[in-house]
Amino acid sequence: MTVLIAYGTIEGQTAKISRFINKVAFGAGYETRLIDVDQLAGPVSLEDVDHVILAAPVHERRHPKPFEEFLERHHDTLSARRSLLLSVSLKAAFQKGQEDARDYLTEMLMRTNFEPDATALVAGAVRPDSYGYFEREIVQHVVMLGQKIDPRDGLREFTDWDALKTTVTAFLGD
Repeated sequence: MTVLIAYGTIEGQTAKISRFINKVAFGAGYETRLIDVDQLAGPVSLEDVDHVILAAPVHERRHPKPFEEFLERHHDTLSARRSLLLSVSLKAAFQKGQEDARDYLTEMLMRTNFEPDATALVAGAVRPDSYGYFEREIVQHVVMLGQKIDPRDGLREFTDWDALKTTVTAFLGD
């Protein structure tokens, strides 16, 4: 069986998550295909694909446009396969942000008319070295509001790798 792992990334955390998923699926005995939707030059053949795992980050309340376009462009072929969609965000890292994180995912699914078999919210990371002044301020005063974490302290991952492995393994085992 073949698993397609298609992702969009902005700061690199979703790419890291997707590589991790690739290792988990391969380790479970699946053939894998890992693609960054931003690097696609043309259509993707899903002929040999049984399962699809899709992952994209949330920035400014939205998933990347190229990722949403990928879902729209390949809607029928993606819908014909078992699919898991992972929405990666800082909001998903905190109990208070879970509702917002779920809303971002719901809004994207409504825009694309894509209905995956399963979804999951995955906590992302703070990567202040890749932020400009305004991004740092938004992360500190909006996204991290009420948290005892200063994004200026450097890279901080919130991704729960064990939970992610459990989610992926359960999806592939269904």
